[in-house]
Amino acid sequence: MVGLDFPEPAVETARGLAGTLELGPDRASFVAAASHGFSGRLSVLGATLVSMTDMTGGTAGGATPGTTSSTTPGTTTAALRGAVEAYWTAAEARDWSAFGSTLAEGVVYDLPQTRERIRGKERYLRFNQEYPGDWHVRVERIVADAEGRQAAARTGFTVTGEQPGQPSQELDAIHFFTFDEQGLITGVTDFWPESYEPPAGREHLVERY
Repeated sequence: MVGLDFPEPAVETARGLAGTLELGPDRASFVAAASHGFSGRLSVLGATLVSMTDMTGGTAGGATPGTTSSTTPGTTTAALRGAVEAYWTAAEARDWSAFGSTLAEGVVYDLPQTRERIRGKERYLRFNQEYPGDWHVRVERIVADAEGRQAAARTGFTVTGEQPGQPSQELDAIHFFTFDEQGLITGVTDFWPESYEPPAGREHLVERY
């Protein structure tokens, strides 16, 4: 059965969609549940579930049966990846205005290894602006989850010593991001793992790089 919450033009669109999905008569009965136009949902039970944000002009995509699409243009997978890329591009350029434009006002920054937390956009901007020494970041990988409005990134940092003559350090980091409905960053959690020598006894199984 196909259930829909749309006006008559949308019903006609849904009928055409059912034909495209090759649903038989017993599985393609339509029920117009409302006479007002909604940015709503279309569910196909027992077959393929298709979710729509706007039957008259929006986009359609796959979803889990019994659910509807909850993403908005600012929280698609591509948009979340773009937000993380913009965050790091602005940080590398020390463009704090652009950096701040990626953040929600109530952003929370967590450093679990030192049990430190910074609340609010202004404080987090100052934390980055006032960070000592010189550093440069390389983004190695970004993964994003539009449904959960979250993303993760793996980066590499080159950090110049604070004192003249000190050698640079190469650091790896992992970052987790959460986002609001507009695609602004609401949370950043950083982990800074340290390199170490592996224990003996597994040399015959591994290779070093």
